[in-house]
Amino acid sequence: MKLFRHIGIIIAAALALASCGVSRMKDISITSVGIEYAVPTSARSMDAKLQLGINNPAMGFTVQEVTGTVRYLEKELAHFKTGSVDLQAKSEAVYSLPCTVTLAEGASILDVLVVASKGNMKDLKADVDVQAAIKKNGVLRAPFSFKDLDLEQLTQN
Repeated sequence: MKLFRHIGIIIAAALALASCGVSRMKDISITSVGIEYAVPTSARSMDAKLQLGINNPAMGFTVQEVTGTVRYLEKELAHFKTGSVDLQAKSEAVYSLPCTVTLAEGASILDVLVVASKGNMKDLKADVDVQAAIKKNGVLRAPFSFKDLDLEQLTQN
């Protein structure tokens, strides 16, 4: 469950960082991250639904997909992929975001348990790709990529 919480924080941070690239959207903030449920789908993957509290004082837009990789001490630990979510304009709301997490090749559930037992996000990094779309006089698609996000540092801000 801690892994999903960490991934939820990554996704929330990526959404906030991605929105900074669009004029007047730099004030978007993540107000909460939670897990509605997490269900194992195989020995190497889980489906979850994340609850992201987002304050969006700007225009509405759609986050079509967030994908990424979580690394611990430079070893790939897990890959994640989300569904889409429509962020309403000038609102503060909690959004449900479906997410699938799969252990990376060469990683085991034991690796995840070792990281979770540490109780912090030291040495956890992520690479995240966000696909967003703004619907205003047509559709403007904007991809954003973030490499080597330090998760410990993101959670301290």
